[in-house]
Amino acid sequence: MFLENTVNHSEQFGWIEVICGSMFSGKTEELIRRLKRAQFAKQRVEIFKPEIDTRYDDEEVVSHNDNRIRSTPVPVSSNILLLANDVDVVGIDEAQFFDEEIVSVCNELANRGIRVIVAGLDMDFKGNPFGPMPALMATAEYVTKVHAVCTRTGNLANYSYRKNLSDDLVLLGENEEYEPLSRAAFYRAMHQEREKEIAAQSKDISSNTTEDLKQ
Repeated sequence: MFLENTVNHSEQFGWIEVICGSMFSGKTEELIRRLKRAQFAKQRVEIFKPEIDTRYDDEEVVSHNDNRIRSTPVPVSSNILLLANDVDVVGIDEAQFFDEEIVSVCNELANRGIRVIVAGLDMDFKGNPFGPMPALMATAEYVTKVHAVCTRTGNLANYSYRKNLSDDLVLLGENEEYEPLSRAAFYRAMHQEREKEIAAQSKDISSNTTEDLKQ
């Protein structure tokens, strides 16, 4: 159960909340919801996102359904400590794109008595743990895993399948590049990719062998 209030109110430490899941699962939407509720309660809120994330807006954090909130883009996580002064709540979006220092940054903020809310992809397009997210989830007091709906089966989806052939770990994109898949659908898609790669390699070998025989 998610609790926002501690029992011992004399304790001055904050805490870390992590919202994770696949693409199109509503991570940013939930982050914005919590931050706007804090703003409504007249709490001092600062929001940060990685400078490379310019998909919807250079400065705002924007969800897929165009819900948005003002944020500060930063190139490295250490900048957050310098900018998060005199605040009650810090929000961080797309945490998987930050360097590993984001973990110590979030813990330092929580130790100052700040509520830290972090959103990010827990797995990359290959289904592997993504960047600093596993360490953030391990040190957080609260972890919320949200799910998308699989575009192929209609079941809950927790994988972000990349539809193009790029092998770059960081590739910003939307519906054209990614689709949310269930475990079964993701396994089948990856299996089909491997079969295509093997077939292409066999074709190349066969073609090279034929050329050699002609010579």
